[in-house]
Amino acid sequence: MSRWVHNKHIAVLMGGDSSERDVSLSSGNNVLYSLSNMGFKTTAIDCIEDFLDVLMEVNPDICFNALHGGDGENGSMQRLLEREGIHYTHSGVTASMNAMNKLFSKNLFLENDINTPPYEIVNVDKLNMIQRKNPFVIKPINGGSSKGVYAILNESDKLGISGIQNFWCYGDKVLIEDYIEGKELTCAVFNGNPTGVMEVIAKNNFYDYDSKYSDDGSEHIIPAEIPSEIYSLVQDISLKTHKIFGCRGVTRSDFRWNNKLNSKGLFILEINTQPGMTSKSLVPELVKKLGFSFNDLVLSLVEGASCNR
Repeated sequence: MSRWVHNKHIAVLMGGDSSERDVSLSSGNNVLYSLSNMGFKTTAIDCIEDFLDVLMEVNPDICFNALHGGDGENGSMQRLLEREGIHYTHSGVTASMNAMNKLFSKNLFLENDINTPPYEIVNVDKLNMIQRKNPFVIKPINGGSSKGVYAILNESDKLGISGIQNFWCYGDKVLIEDYIEGKELTCAVFNGNPTGVMEVIAKNNFYDYDSKYSDDGSEHIIPAEIPSEIYSLVQDISLKTHKIFGCRGVTRSDFRWNNKLNSKGLFILEINTQPGMTSKSLVPELVKKLGFSFNDLVLSLVEGASCNR
């Protein structure tokens, strides 16, 4: 353990009021358990209501940001911690804000010649009027954990769009992008280097929220059984994206690959600046394959904490 973090008091920020609250609580509790086992003084802070008063009273040396979605991931929490001069983990204000916004992310991908699925933005009240050819995907512009993500694969799915529109709670704009048939691939960047590439096989043919967090929702294959050219390309793009966005700590980039198109069939979907730390999460599994334990992952993030990120 580095001298800088020795005997530091670490507050684990978790929960919050986003749609990913339950996932965040699971991540946060795993991190809390890990830090406690390593001998750190820790405090759990549920970031709801008067959490700022609690944070000021606790006055930690470091905040481990285990929040997912909403203000915990979109730069707001990062800006608050910068203002208060509290060192924190993961990416800073700008990187968090830009990565969380899928529209901005897609523009940045395209500006840097990174292939991403064709898309359009529509008003949610016009959702049931879209004429896009199947298959396609409906997504919130801001969000994670596949909350509010719907795959429209056939005409039967299309008939359900009115129901999606009526219960939509993710803002007045909707991202519509082409559905890329093929393999779901993911790769993390840890300690400045890409991990191996994982293929995720969802049991229900689409990697949605239930597939991510149910006990038997998906199968994970590491290393992904794909051509070496595609494997290396996924790693290269993951690292390139991490750098372009100015990310810190650990990130995870998600891809779809249509093998009928070879390298032209590889599309990045998004970069995640606050990857999950649950027992079902992909980053701890990817890092473990490199020989690093969950404690190693947590400690690396804590040792890299800072302000002015």
